[in-house]
Amino acid sequence: MPGVPPEDLMIAVEQLVRYVRKSATAGGLSTAASSAIARLGREGPQRLTTLARAEGVTQPNMTQLVSRMERGGLVRRVADPSDGRVVLVEATETGLEIFRQRHAERAQALQQLIEELAEPEQHAVKVALPALTRAIQDRQSRS
Repeated sequence: MPGVPPEDLMIAVEQLVRYVRKSATAGGLSTAASSAIARLGREGPQRLTTLARAEGVTQPNMTQLVSRMERGGLVRRVADPSDGRVVLVEATETGLEIFRQRHAERAQALQQLIEELAEPEQHAVKVALPALTRAIQDRQSRS
């Protein structure tokens, strides 16, 4: 998009992310719980400290969130198979099902938005988003 200021692109990305996130309602999770369960669903069991760092929250806040999710049957604490002294947080089958439902809801919301675009715009989005993902992954692999 020649001539579109980066600030306008940023606003568009932020609006898109908010719209897609709000479209996921399965499980009635808070934003923090949704993000944590999604990370566990994608990346598998993690130490509480690792999960807190990845989610950008303090360990005490993550401990409280995990305790609430544990009471809700979404996660459980398990011993690390490689070191029984270490406790990992993992998503339960219920938590994984909610993760899958929310993922499907978000994908459907995005698909509906794309379908509302003209054909050339649809093509541009389908090329640009994966390209941005590759650029992000390349940056992450270099650091």
